[in-house]
Amino acid sequence: MTKKIEKDSSEQEQFISFVLPVYNEKDNLQELYDRITKIMKTQTYRYELLFIDDGSSDDSFDVLKEIYKKDIRVRVIQFRRNFGKAAAYNAGFQNAKGDIIITMDTDLQDEPEEIPLFIDKMKEGFDLVTGWKHEGKGPLTKSLPSKIFNRVVSFITGIRIHDFNCPFKAYRKEVLKEIEIYGELHRYIPVLARSKGFSIAEIKIKNLPRKYGQSKYGIERFIRGMLDLLTVIFITRFAKRPLHFLGIGGLFSSLAGLAILLFYICAHFLYKAGILISRGWNIHDRPAISLGLLLMIVGIQFFSIGLIAELIVSSKRISLSDSGYTIRKVLGD
Repeated sequence: MTKKIEKDSSEQEQFISFVLPVYNEKDNLQELYDRITKIMKTQTYRYELLFIDDGSSDDSFDVLKEIYKKDIRVRVIQFRRNFGKAAAYNAGFQNAKGDIIITMDTDLQDEPEEIPLFIDKMKEGFDLVTGWKHEGKGPLTKSLPSKIFNRVVSFITGIRIHDFNCPFKAYRKEVLKEIEIYGELHRYIPVLARSKGFSIAEIKIKNLPRKYGQSKYGIERFIRGMLDLLTVIFITRFAKRPLHFLGIGGLFSSLAGLAILLFYICAHFLYKAGILISRGWNIHDRPAISLGLLLMIVGIQFFSIGLIAELIVSSKRISLSDSGYTIRKVLGD
């Protein structure tokens, strides 16, 4: 948990957007909608429900169309195919109108009745509030890899939260304007937000069993998450100064190569002077010379790539027009 900062915006005027990724959750959607709208009746905030159908192959979009017809606060974005959760989040964040954005899964494993907990924590001045599925850990095949993953990420990033995978989060819109997610980076939003200086808090929530449908969790998700951790480390620490990253490798490689060359050159002169009598010190008989030259060349290449990367970053002329998804249909303004 990080130190909170005071906000001067009027809470009564704030608007809440729920960003809800959907993938083959037809049996859960109506109940989710009913429970969110019921709990929001106890709150004074205006709100919207933004569902992103991530290329569902069941009747999820048909269910969403019926919900949309009955409630003007509902909007629906339908992807042409399954682009993944990060793309769904991006589409939701880009189209959300709220001052506060709340994300949660649509499989009913996140309890809508806990939404006020996130709102109350945001009132304390935090920029991002993330859930910790403290109660109900699920089967060992899911809880053990998750626990290992969270411990590793917390140790490497220095962010002391317990559940990076938890989708139940609340953000101020300023946070999401500053970051862009792709691949599996949605689980690292707290890391990306902290790198921008935003404050983070964590609250304990329940982890409910799935009622309908099938879990999308698999070991490949764990592997992708660990690989994306390397991406996050790089973009949060070295994106603005790539030479600092590549230069370290280049420096060590060059110094190692130089040390090998100097050692054997000195040994060769001592051999020629008769101080070292073994013929093994003849520079022409040492394959390590080739290794030293190779290390120096590799080091120079690292420096060169780092300098080119610095030029690219400093030019600030890179424009990524590919958003990572394509939309088939949008329901609602």
